[in-house]
Amino acid sequence: MVRLTADLIWKSPHFFNALRERELDLRGNKIAVIENLGATEDQFDAIDLSDNEIVKLENFPNLNRLGTLFLNNNRITRINPNVGEFLPKLHSLVLTNNRLVNLVEIDPLASLPKLQYLSLLDNNITKKPNYRLYVIHKLKALRLLDFKKVKQKERIEAASLFASEEAEEEAKKESVKTFVPGEVPSAHEESKEEEPSKPVGPTPEQIIAIKAAIVNSQTLEEVARLEKALQSGQVPADLNLGNINKKNPTDDHDASKENDGPADMEQE
Repeated sequence: MVRLTADLIWKSPHFFNALRERELDLRGNKIAVIENLGATEDQFDAIDLSDNEIVKLENFPNLNRLGTLFLNNNRITRINPNVGEFLPKLHSLVLTNNRLVNLVEIDPLASLPKLQYLSLLDNNITKKPNYRLYVIHKLKALRLLDFKKVKQKERIEAASLFASEEAEEEAKKESVKTFVPGEVPSAHEESKEEEPSKPVGPTPEQIIAIKAAIVNSQTLEEVARLEKALQSGQVPADLNLGNINKKNPTDDHDASKENDGPADMEQE
């Protein structure tokens, strides 16, 4: 992991891009945390933080000049709710190929008053129901979403679909409930500990089989092993339960003899 230090900022390439904007290139440095951007002295129109390992979109100083921010190919799962306070003129944000999962996770972007161009491609959030309409509803100034123009028809549809707070909250809940194959869990979901599965005890039939096996055991070692299995509730893998319900042919023969006895005596 590389820290985003003032020294790294000063040594990184900076140039005028194709739009004649002054750009700082911080690509591919394995940066995990945004920090020390105050060292830029707000001298850049665009900052490229692509191809790093950033998890949270936060820790920005006041950058009144910054208009474009590239953050594609990171690991972003959270966005600071107050990000707009520090980036008041940000109009273009590229978040392609990150780890945003649920609709509620893009709500903080509504604090960016000038945001017009946004890319969320290759985030699982794009597969959620009503994703595009929800984003258009939340970001009123948006003109281009995922490199597609936001049409007036979509604005009207989004306004109608989310006309009430209840409809908006329902969409968020539905987003959380909807599972997408290959989806990366959100930070909240990852923090939950899995409950250990409760051990399942042997059935009454299995208990009878174990006891029968103890009676028929030939060695003390076998008896000890089966008694331990009975106490622990774990059925030995080599225990044959198939014969438990099968009748012994000799049992029927003996039973018939017992039934014949009284009848013969009555005849006599």
